[in-house]
Amino acid sequence: MKLQRKNRRALALGAIAVSGALALTACGSDDTGSGSNDPAASAAAGNIKCDDAKGQLLADGSSAQKNAIDAWVKQFTAACNGVQINYKGGGSGAGVTAFTQGQVAFAGSDSALDEEEITASKKICTGGQGIDLPMVGGPIAVGYNVPGVENLVLDAPTLAKIFNDKIKNWNDPAIAKLNPEAKLPDLKIQAFHRSDESGTTDNFTKYLIATAKSEWPYEGGKAWQAKGGQSAAGSSGVAQQVKQTSGAISYMELSYAKDGINAVKIDTGAAAPVEANVANATKMIAAAKRVGTGKDMALELDYATKADGAYPITLVTYEIVCDKGNKSDTLAGTKAFLRYIASEDGQKILTANDYAPMPEEIISEVRTTIDGLS
Repeated sequence: MKLQRKNRRALALGAIAVSGALALTACGSDDTGSGSNDPAASAAAGNIKCDDAKGQLLADGSSAQKNAIDAWVKQFTAACNGVQINYKGGGSGAGVTAFTQGQVAFAGSDSALDEEEITASKKICTGGQGIDLPMVGGPIAVGYNVPGVENLVLDAPTLAKIFNDKIKNWNDPAIAKLNPEAKLPDLKIQAFHRSDESGTTDNFTKYLIATAKSEWPYEGGKAWQAKGGQSAAGSSGVAQQVKQTSGAISYMELSYAKDGINAVKIDTGAAAPVEANVANATKMIAAAKRVGTGKDMALELDYATKADGAYPITLVTYEIVCDKGNKSDTLAGTKAFLRYIASEDGQKILTANDYAPMPEEIISEVRTTIDGLS
């Protein structure tokens, strides 16, 4: 994933207040996790090492990974009943802000920390700094609700024009050319984007910038910049709007593209249009380059790939922690939880919940880094 360091002015993040009673599972978000569907999950919970973990962990960030976090928390807290975890899932922007303000034990973000965020983290990571640990992968599905159309194919320029309010109807010639066999209705396109600052937005627009720059003349970032369209908060928010709105289209993590939402296949120039699924996202992530230095493991993806079977609109969600200087009262719990989710058992849960596990060469280094957190 091409995680460029963004100008902070484009990513101004509002402060959040984290308060209220903690629950054993994530709460306080409109993104409702589905829990694990893996029949081996309960048995795997017996392998979880709690160490000295106890007390309460506050966390916030990426709503794209929230279904995965919910599944993990369910298993972890069942095995380590002395730990309470509240992952709010308020979006990547909110999570990074909460982390750099010292409000959470760890944060989730679909974009790696930029230079200003790393600098801010040094104020709360005594003797260290915030680092990015790639933990969750997955395709950003372009979900749509068009009656009678189940196998829609779009390419980057057409997607850019749709979300830039240049293509307004589903029977537009550009869409028809990509779907010669489809019966496209004379129906208005209802394009939805995220209202909150979101790493999913950042990654989706990075794809458009890399592949359709002339049709997408924006800088990119966590905040939506194009004109027009409608908005909703969180991955679950845009998914709900697509589900209930005829003619709707939006971008969301794959686990939200269900129950009446179809996912677009992307024409990348490969031998065949690429489906949004876990295997195709994993193929994309496996070709990523590491661009982080030291213990930071920020990755760079090639959004313009034409490799067969590589789904280009893929994100990697990072868990953000201090390499040194983590709060003593939450360090044991944070390490135990991160150690579990990076474990073989933890990563297996991802596939059962429509996420892509990290390739072994990446996750093995993540495990070593977690062991060294202090």
